[in-house]
Amino acid sequence: MIRTPSQPWAKLSRRHFVQGLAAGGVLAALPGTGFAGSPGALSERGSAAVLSGPQIDLVIGAAPVNFTGVTRMATTINGAIPAPTLRLREGDEVTIRVTNHLPVATSLHWHGIILPYQMDGVPGISFSGIAPGATFTYRFKLQQSGTYWYHSHSGFQEMTGLYGALIIEPRGGERIKSDRDHVVLLSDWTDEDPMYAFKKLKTVSDTYNFVQPTFFDFTRDVSAMGLQAALDKRRMWNQMRMNPTDLADLSAATLTYLMNGTTPAGNWSGMFQHGERVRLRYINASGNSFYDVRIPGLQMQVVQADGQDVEPVTVDEFRFGPGETYDVLVYPKDDAYTIFAQNMDRSGYGRGTLAVQQGLAAPVPALDAVEWLAMTDMMGEMNHGDMGQNGMAGMAGIQGMDHSQHGQMAKESSMPGMDHSQHGQMAKESSMPGMDHSQHGKMAKGPSTPGMQHSAQDPLAKPSQTVNHARSEFGPSVDARVDTPRTNLDDPGVGLRNNGRRVLTLADLKSINGVLDDQRPVTRELELHLTGNMERYSWSFDGLEFGESTPVSLHHGERVRIILQNDTMMTHPMHLHGMWSDLETDQGELLVRRHTIAVQPAQRISFLTTPHDLGRWAWHCHLLFHMDAGMFREVMVS
Repeated sequence: MIRTPSQPWAKLSRRHFVQGLAAGGVLAALPGTGFAGSPGALSERGSAAVLSGPQIDLVIGAAPVNFTGVTRMATTINGAIPAPTLRLREGDEVTIRVTNHLPVATSLHWHGIILPYQMDGVPGISFSGIAPGATFTYRFKLQQSGTYWYHSHSGFQEMTGLYGALIIEPRGGERIKSDRDHVVLLSDWTDEDPMYAFKKLKTVSDTYNFVQPTFFDFTRDVSAMGLQAALDKRRMWNQMRMNPTDLADLSAATLTYLMNGTTPAGNWSGMFQHGERVRLRYINASGNSFYDVRIPGLQMQVVQADGQDVEPVTVDEFRFGPGETYDVLVYPKDDAYTIFAQNMDRSGYGRGTLAVQQGLAAPVPALDAVEWLAMTDMMGEMNHGDMGQNGMAGMAGIQGMDHSQHGQMAKESSMPGMDHSQHGQMAKESSMPGMDHSQHGKMAKGPSTPGMQHSAQDPLAKPSQTVNHARSEFGPSVDARVDTPRTNLDDPGVGLRNNGRRVLTLADLKSINGVLDDQRPVTRELELHLTGNMERYSWSFDGLEFGESTPVSLHHGERVRIILQNDTMMTHPMHLHGMWSDLETDQGELLVRRHTIAVQPAQRISFLTTPHDLGRWAWHCHLLFHMDAGMFREVMVS
């Protein structure tokens, strides 16, 4: 729907829009009808129903919601947002019957769950989807425990409400003991049709960015750096066609940030009693938002990442992207604490309260200042002295592309109509002139980048000379390439560096003994680059959007090293379906088992995987707009 001044929500102040309505949520239906009652009649908020047992029935439908002062239609499960929390038990075989009451096809994907590919829930890859009026039966044995979640993999239904928590209790009882257990599920909501928001980004990629560099920033640079240095800095950003504040595609200009389906003004509350140990199961179920989470005045002990137990690490704050989960323990002593989750671009936040009784609240901190991307986010390792946001040297480390086509409208998503039923089809080769695709999708017997010499001691080693990648990286879908990527895992990311708080990094996470038990040597390596063109709003692997790529082929049971290099200026939470990703350091030390790994700008990371299940799997960025704009590959395990 086009945003016009006549629409009520367009007249809301920005702060009011970010906060939402205190009573925002699903509108209650009149008894015996499928229609909502009065605008003030809202269903119970912030307490998703809990379903358990070996057989579960879920019904996907539509319902009116009001988060911001205007009524919109949402996609629900059993009439609720979030969907019911499923509490299951490791080792059980579960049967989940899903009935579709929507007028369009739908699906459910069990995020991070190891299961047969036919049960994975990706239309066009693992099954054909659930047609209107049809019921699909998911049946699989639970081979793991921990905190996970489930969501639609059809179109943008996840953005309109189709997500819920999935908790699998260990067969032998919880190793992590707690007196209280709360799910903290973070999401984002837009009153706009997600397809329309996507179209606007394809037209003007920074349409929701309201913190772009201004004349006043320039005058401050002149005062601090001198006129020539300030001009050089602006010239550098212009030449690279980059914006140092491009941290998120969507902002509070269109998003309201929800905690357990509740707006900041609604203030979801989780109860505790003094002296209790409280477990918080954080799930990022948003479509397009990274959250930086902290509880002012209360430290968090991280004990689980992506459902896998880790050695406890105490932090003040952590960042996580769509698809990721973290479990923490807290020991509250005061009567109330604010759970504060600000988004990466600092335009808004989700908020809730831990309290000894309902109705209490604690102070809500101010949003942190917006931090510009630094040179290390553009070029990686530089070793040229001070390379902060004002650094000018080292520009040779990132190679600009031909920008002559940047102003043209890129073609719409390679997945027509956002219908993921096309994902499994082998699209024709790209028609881009002069692009050689003969090697794409093939698994090389050695490193896929010519001249690279990997070793067990340094799996991410790069040659001293410039590497020549596949020519597709120089096509119109790519606006830059990083030649000196950084491989460190101890960087919390832009906006969190040196903020005075102890912030979690990937280097802090270490799986407990027995998790990383596959010690077989690596037999193959695969290197892929995360690529994009921000102005065209095109995202891809190796410069090829999904419809132009061929499947990645893996062999059943083999041990594979996968190297991902991020040649873009945005962080991508990469999710590989059907198998674990065992993250390693640049020296080959295995750290932690994940199902979703966030790769920062100009970063090069490495993980090992073992495909245990045959079939067709999805591999994609979990920022939904990035996935549908092309950062998606099919993986074939045979």
